[in-house]
Amino acid sequence: MKIKLLILLSALMSVFSATAQRPIDGLAHRILGNMDTCFVFVYQPDTVDYFLIEPDPDNRNPFSGKIRITGNNDNSLAMGLNYYLKHIAGVHVSWLLCEPIELPVEFPTPSKTIRKEALVKDRFFLNYCTYGYTMPWWKWPQWERFIDWMALNGINMPLAITGQEAVWYEVWKEFGMTDEEIRSYFSGPAHLPWHRMANLDGFGGPLPMSWLEGQKALQQQIVASEREFNMTPVLPAFAGHVPKRFAEMHPDADIQQLSAWCGFEPTHFLNSSDPLFAKIQQSFMEKEIALFGTDHIYGVDPFNEMDPPSWEPDYLAKVSQNIYTSLQQTDPAARWLQMTWVFYYKRKSWTPERLRAYLTAVPQDKLVLLDYFCEKTEVWRTTEGFYGQPFIWCYLGNFGGNTMLVGNINELEKKLDAALKEAGPNMTGIGSTLESFDVSPQIYEYLFDRAWESQPDVQQWIKDWGYARTATHLYDDEWLLLNDSIYKDWSFYGLGTQLVARPSLEGHGTYYTKPYYSYSNDTLKKICKAFITSFSSKDNVHYFGPPWTWKDTYQYDLVNLFSQWMGNHFMDIRNDFTMAYKNRNIREMERQVEIANQLFADVDTLLNTHPAFMLGPWIETARDWGTTDEEKDYYERQARTLLTVWGGPVLNDYANRMWGGLVGDYYAKRWNLFFDAVIKAVKEGKEFNEKAFGEELSKFEHKWTESHTKYPAEPLELKRELPNVSGVPCSTFEAARTIYERWMEE
Repeated sequence: MKIKLLILLSALMSVFSATAQRPIDGLAHRILGNMDTCFVFVYQPDTVDYFLIEPDPDNRNPFSGKIRITGNNDNSLAMGLNYYLKHIAGVHVSWLLCEPIELPVEFPTPSKTIRKEALVKDRFFLNYCTYGYTMPWWKWPQWERFIDWMALNGINMPLAITGQEAVWYEVWKEFGMTDEEIRSYFSGPAHLPWHRMANLDGFGGPLPMSWLEGQKALQQQIVASEREFNMTPVLPAFAGHVPKRFAEMHPDADIQQLSAWCGFEPTHFLNSSDPLFAKIQQSFMEKEIALFGTDHIYGVDPFNEMDPPSWEPDYLAKVSQNIYTSLQQTDPAARWLQMTWVFYYKRKSWTPERLRAYLTAVPQDKLVLLDYFCEKTEVWRTTEGFYGQPFIWCYLGNFGGNTMLVGNINELEKKLDAALKEAGPNMTGIGSTLESFDVSPQIYEYLFDRAWESQPDVQQWIKDWGYARTATHLYDDEWLLLNDSIYKDWSFYGLGTQLVARPSLEGHGTYYTKPYYSYSNDTLKKICKAFITSFSSKDNVHYFGPPWTWKDTYQYDLVNLFSQWMGNHFMDIRNDFTMAYKNRNIREMERQVEIANQLFADVDTLLNTHPAFMLGPWIETARDWGTTDEEKDYYERQARTLLTVWGGPVLNDYANRMWGGLVGDYYAKRWNLFFDAVIKAVKEGKEFNEKAFGEELSKFEHKWTESHTKYPAEPLELKRELPNVSGVPCSTFEAARTIYERWMEE
């Protein structure tokens, strides 16, 4: 009865919140400031999500820029506003708070009425891993911008797993564990996603109590805001993962160890048939709902990248049946959402017989599946559409935060179009399961635009995107060339340039640094040249301000394109060094080292001109969670570890990324240790022992994670002004122009 009253109260509070204020007005003011008065928002109920954009019929002054946006709820209205901004006004709203929103002097009046309807009812976003690779250090300002961005892109089903450790703390305390035992069971903040998926326990712990309290308060803000925009936050529930200490306290319980993951100690799994399972589920859900409310959908993901205790179909059916029953007994309206990554990752083990038994043991429409990696493999096509259970078609797109230009909009469009035509009614949604925010944001925004657009013109979409980035159509051809010739590959694990790879004479130093790209770096060079040489005060559109005013989005793209070209180019330098080594040409080896160090310096400078590509803010925001100097150092160690050695013996460099500070103080130093060791071997007449050097390199890497070097937290300001134009320095432009003049100019 208690839990049912909590659910009813949560529903009533949601209704009151929706009627007491207009969330769309608050969002519009946050992103538009006083220019929000240019818009009129009108609620109009409908059976589908839709928006309508038109000149305000009640506006008597045709030149005042009033635009009327109608929609069935705040989510649809926000999507309509963003559609207008991106496709008509040339304004881009980033998912990152560090990227400013740049508005025109005035908003253009729509030339025609535009109506769009959502093609699918569910628009899902996020991945457990995103909470480690992108969001672990966020506070409310970053979350508020991100939730606004989700609303603006029509997302209505976000994964919402912040703060759950505060709930688990109370659960395990109720079951007799001590404070120290519980907090030592949790991993450190950056590695919590993999603890939550039962992959590891205790790594980087114990978790400070201040973290638990801070995250609990943050989650309450997050879910309240998401619900204001008609989103259905997916809260976590119990999947069977229990502490080792809990297993010791209950020797008669049906608890088994799961298979070890990536070199970590095996974790413990409570069989869902054991009576303790339902008790733990009830305890967790009651406490979670009391703190965060509920929308009756829960993420439960047993066996992520691990083998279950048994592969017998009857056992697998019992697991899923009991998990659902435990949800339903606490919340009668419960639905279960599961990612299907494990069915792809362990596809040889998850045979049709086993998967059918597991999926069909749950009542129809009570289990929603995320087809996790559809750009690579559409699992729905190999499972008879998940045997009738509803599923969401997802684009993954990024692993570990690797900063590479990947993502094929043309192919994505073909795959999505085919799925919408062929999947049938149980394909209920479109989503993205990215592991980290990417440096190719256009493909994600295209994906969610596509959820509202039945027959998109991809080339026009790219032109609109390019205009929103630069406020000019000067680069239309370059954006189309980028789309068709550079953005050709899908992401895969450990993708990275040779620069971020662990040093080696040939190939790449670890499995998780693969310097692969299928395009010609000369084509990227041509595009970079156009972006830096074609821009002039005569060509620049003044719509966003005076001549020589660069949009931040243009600067972001300069960093993105030029750093990718330089990262690719470093492979040539490494290969020339290796050739000189084979020829025992010390002078040429030393010359290549000088060239490499100039490249490192130039890339690091470029990256440090834009906050989205800087290590400093990542470290500073991590330290900001600390309440003592000891905690601040602890969080910094966590932040450094995840990006580099990761943890365990396997995942070194998995989260590699081209960031200012990381290039200059980590990757460049690794390469110089390598260069010095190779040259020393040649001078001594020896063969270079790469294995022995790897052991020495590991010492440097782990020492770096313990260090406290301070990196710039604000973008560099380069002072050289543009020729013939006074008082208008642009640090990113100057850094890119230096690279062009030194490295690209014929």
